[in-house]
Parts: sequence; structure tokens; C-alpha cells
Amino acid sequence: MIVSIVVAIAENNAIGKDNQLLWHLPADLKHFKDITSGHTIIMGRKTYDSIGRPLPNRRNIVITRNHELELPGTEITNSLDEALALCEGTEEVFIIGGAEIYKHALALSNKIYLTRVHQSYEADTFFPEIDPAAWKELSTENHLPDEKNKVAYTFSTLERK
Repeated sequence: MIVSIVVAIAENNAIGKDNQLLWHLPADLKHFKDITSGHTIIMGRKTYDSIGRPLPNRRNIVITRNHELELPGTEITNSLDEALALCEGTEEVFIIGGAEIYKHALALSNKIYLTRVHQSYEADTFFPEIDPAAWKELSTENHLPDEKNKVAYTFSTLERK
């Protein structure tokens, strides 16, 4: 099974503030949907709360310490290991946040679908440093700001060496 991270990161590794995204990039939202549709996504409870609902056309697994939590349209687990065990036999699963889940998943991941937002932001949530010695870039696609996407960004796919 391929364990992939999907993340958008600012220049200062910021990913969020007050449980919200820091930018509005419709192209990144479409990119995320294109990558994850039809697959399993794994997220922490705070990420689920920020989205507010299960994402359609995907198997939604939520990791939480709350053993009583019920979220219709999702499967609840208590750890990343438990979430991954539920996915045995799946070709590729996607870790979509948040920071604590990313921190644990980075060591287990084979691939990163990275959107680098070319600006720094004030934030309270950050993605861990990506060790360039551990990853090779498979593809990169640069984008300039436009009428819908107000900041430059780059889509990259990284694979563990």
C-alpha cells in the first residue's frame, strides 16, 4: 500500500491558523479533489472539524482520542496505525492532516503531493521539515497568480528515495 501525504505549505511551512486554511487557492482545491477522489483519506478530528463534513466520493477515516465520537459518513479510529490497518489491501491512501497526523505519517509515507504556496503566513500550525536527502522530486508544475488564485504556487510530487 502506498501511503501518500497531500498538503499545501507556505514558504515558512505554515499550514493553518485557528483550525482554518491560510489562503484561498481554487486551483489547489481542484488539485486535491483530483488526487483524492475515489480513494481513502485519513485525517485528524480537527481537520474533519475544519472541513465540517465527510468529503464526497472518498472513504473518510477520522483519527480521534474520543472513543465515543460518531461522525456519520466516516470511520473512526484512535491512531494512525489503526487507520492504516483498516486500509490493508488498498492501493493508495491519502493523509490529509492535520499537523499531528502529518508529523506521525511523514516517517511512514512513500509519497508527498505538495503544494508550495509562495508566501509566508502568520500561523499556529506548521508542517514538519521535509528532508531533501530522503525525497526525490518526480514532478513539478509552477503557477503564477491569476484572477482566481492570488498567490504563486507550485504543485510537486515527491517520492521517498
